[in-house]
Amino acid sequence: MYFVTVSEMLGSGGENVAREAAKQLNYPFYAKEELYKAAEEMGYLSDIAHLELKEPHLLEKYFSDKPRIYLDRFQAVIYEVAKRGNALFFGKGSQLLLHSFDCAFHVLVIGSLEKRISRLMNTMKIDRDMAEKIIQTSDHDKAAFLKYAFNQEWLDPNLYDIVINTDKISRDTAVKMVVEAARSEEIKACAADAVQSLGKMALQRKIESALLEAGLMSLRMFFIVEDMETVRLFGIVHTEEEKEAIERVVRSIKDVKNIKNDLTVFRY
Repeated sequence: MYFVTVSEMLGSGGENVAREAAKQLNYPFYAKEELYKAAEEMGYLSDIAHLELKEPHLLEKYFSDKPRIYLDRFQAVIYEVAKRGNALFFGKGSQLLLHSFDCAFHVLVIGSLEKRISRLMNTMKIDRDMAEKIIQTSDHDKAAFLKYAFNQEWLDPNLYDIVINTDKISRDTAVKMVVEAARSEEIKACAADAVQSLGKMALQRKIESALLEAGLMSLRMFFIVEDMETVRLFGIVHTEEEKEAIERVVRSIKDVKNIKNDLTVFRY
């Protein structure tokens, strides 16, 4: 099992590179439309649509759990899709979510502002001012989202294995670079436990978002995903009703088969 992630500066042609590379590698391609379909299957479509890969508004960010819920469910979708096998992800923070996997190869496609504006004017049939505004908004939103979601700088070269400048490198050459690198011996196949790890990370995000949505997360209550079916609850709650409510919420999650409820009721 192998993963490729391709991120782009809007107007650099990165999406075209990603689509053609996925085709040549014979990997499923996942961008917005494909991830929305996966989110719909999981019942998370409205959450993912609301997130839209933008930093939340100030009031919502600091006075609501909704951004954390949306982010948890977005990450769960990425991990669930990755469990299916070989895949090429286009953007959406995949370079960070899959960064700990040696079997993932990360690409950033860039270009100068002038070249990017020119490409956008040609492809979208818009004037220069509109193209520049769209690019500036896209750059700002991507930078803000990755800073909020992962506390990382979007264009940090350390997040990527190769950076391709399409001012100088053609689309076909860029695709060839990605495909050959992805197939190289240096990129190792995922470890045998990769599916298990992805499943546990997906389940962790699902549980956290469900408890947040139910208003049952607290600094005194914890959970551990022991495997893709088993969850252990521990910590302190105030009543038996709270203990039962937490277990009920966790048990309602499709993938949870076993619960070890070690929560301790402590009445003040």
